[in-house]
Amino acid sequence: MIETRRKQMRRALNWSAALFIGFLLVTQQVVTYGPIIQIDRFFSKKTHPHFKGISAFIIRRLDDLGLRSISGIALLLIALYISQRFKTWRPINLGLLSFISLNVVVGGFKYTLGRTKPRIGLDVLHAGGMSFPSGHASNAIFIWGVIAYLIYRYANVNRYRGRLASAGVATLALTVCTVSLIRNTHWFSDLFGGLLLGAALLVLIIAIDRYFPSDSQLH
Repeated sequence: MIETRRKQMRRALNWSAALFIGFLLVTQQVVTYGPIIQIDRFFSKKTHPHFKGISAFIIRRLDDLGLRSISGIALLLIALYISQRFKTWRPINLGLLSFISLNVVVGGFKYTLGRTKPRIGLDVLHAGGMSFPSGHASNAIFIWGVIAYLIYRYANVNRYRGRLASAGVATLALTVCTVSLIRNTHWFSDLFGGLLLGAALLVLIIAIDRYFPSDSQLH
């Protein structure tokens, strides 16, 4: 059993490292104004529709799914319920670790690079901006991914439903990214980098939880 967990841990760490390296490559492209910047400009120069009424409301609510306040509250409620249901602090601790690591890592890159938003028409680094990497994209895949993982881990959900949950998180993350492109609130590379960084953190958190199992977790 211990050897199996070690193999799973190594595999997960390899995936997390690969995703993080992918994020660093995107970051390098942004810093050096590499070819990915052409994709940024392509999406930024396209005509962006102005939604009104119910359409505007729906678009904004979809975008809000990437907010830390929305995903963070959802994570807290789910973690509290599971902790109370199974008499363990593990979900709360995992939720806090996830939320803190997200803010520290993503926030650290944001402050360090200081990239401007596409809406102002300039792509400038170290200008006090908070565009790269996209917190919306990172939140969508990381925090909602942790929520799905907690439900899967403690609710005795079968593999099929677990895969459905994973597909749901991926769909949610891609929806948030698509809405951000439509509203021109982020460069393409912001969103791509945010997805890679959020996914790297998600795999790492799951690997840590699986490597140190608790007796209250259902197998």
